[in-house]
Amino acid sequence: MNLNLSASVNVFRLLARPALCLPHGVVPTFNDIPIPLDSAFATRAGGRKPDIRAVVLDKDDCFAYPESSQVYPDYEERFKKLREAYPGRKLLIVSNTAGALSYDKDRKLQADVEAGTGVTVLPHATKKPGCGDEIMEYFRAHPETGVTAPHQIAVVGDRLTTDMMLANSMGSWGLWVREGVVPPEKKSVFSRWERKLADALTARGYEAPLPESPFE
Repeated sequence: MNLNLSASVNVFRLLARPALCLPHGVVPTFNDIPIPLDSAFATRAGGRKPDIRAVVLDKDDCFAYPESSQVYPDYEERFKKLREAYPGRKLLIVSNTAGALSYDKDRKLQADVEAGTGVTVLPHATKKPGCGDEIMEYFRAHPETGVTAPHQIAVVGDRLTTDMMLANSMGSWGLWVREGVVPPEKKSVFSRWERKLADALTARGYEAPLPESPFE
């Protein structure tokens, strides 16, 4: 079993600040992602649109089956539009399988996903939610993206304790794809538990913290 020590350690942070795992916006499926993504966060931003310049995209159970390196067929058109809206290095796949060096040691999965999607996959030493520094290093190395601060990034994914906690830990915006690709009855127990957690925290009035300096 490949243990995600990053997620395990960050569980203790959640005990102190449960809202760190909550999203700033929610969509049912990948096909419901608004493009550009700025409008996904207008409600939390008081009607104003954040300046989203790049997107960090999860793979497994977000736009692809966990064992696949290809975009789920029903999502191909939406994926194409996302690539057009955030061309080149402005769209970055960050996965806890492909590109995660503790899991994908020879980076074969990374190469397969890049070939199957046409999008760069970040090689990272620390799994989500702990790889925020590595993500920012990537964007600093590629100034053509226009990203100068975390609040200019949107993190899109299906997991609260990895993807959404990554977004909040970085000071970025988080968009939760609530249903994903895997049917509900086939999701892991932990994944199903996260959905109950989100409902419980929201009912108690918790909200994801807004990124610092969200507007130019």
